[in-house]
Amino acid sequence: MTRKFLFLLGSSRTDGNTEALARLAAEQLPAGAEQRWLHLADLPLPDFEDARHEDDGAYPAPTGHGATLLDATLEATDLVIASPLYWYTVSTSTKRYLDHWSGWMRVPGVDFRARMAGRTLWGVTALADADRAAADPLVGTLDTIAGYLKMERGGVLLGNGSRPGDVLNDEAAVRDAKRFFATVT
Repeated sequence: MTRKFLFLLGSSRTDGNTEALARLAAEQLPAGAEQRWLHLADLPLPDFEDARHEDDGAYPAPTGHGATLLDATLEATDLVIASPLYWYTVSTSTKRYLDHWSGWMRVPGVDFRARMAGRTLWGVTALADADRAAADPLVGTLDTIAGYLKMERGGVLLGNGSRPGDVLNDEAAVRDAKRFFATVT
């Protein structure tokens, strides 16, 4: 089976440290692995509105950017959430994307939850704090999501950097990036 990686870039800027780290890791993917890169800033979603308890609890099929992101998500075998660490968790655009999963689980005929089972969820983040434990809440968020949807946990790649390009000076992060996808065949 061909692996299809969807890299969801959640930074408010392009070419930031998280993206640089994700791209370095992606260079190590096997030649046959497909890659699709989407900047969530280019595909803005509205705030998620919880309508589970209205009418029958069903959500309409998404349109526009929501439909693009849903389709890309369901086409991927591997989802890579590449979000900088903002206040100890994922960025706003990343959180909004993940919030929309709640609605996608309730769109008739999509079977989102069942279709996500078995896929692999990965994370990549750059943080300004030298103490990598500051990313524990972000790691916990991704692990909990993966568990809830019965997804495989691919792991989270961490790097330290504040100014653009700093993460490439983090020797441990560069080393880890070069072997992050080592289990992918």
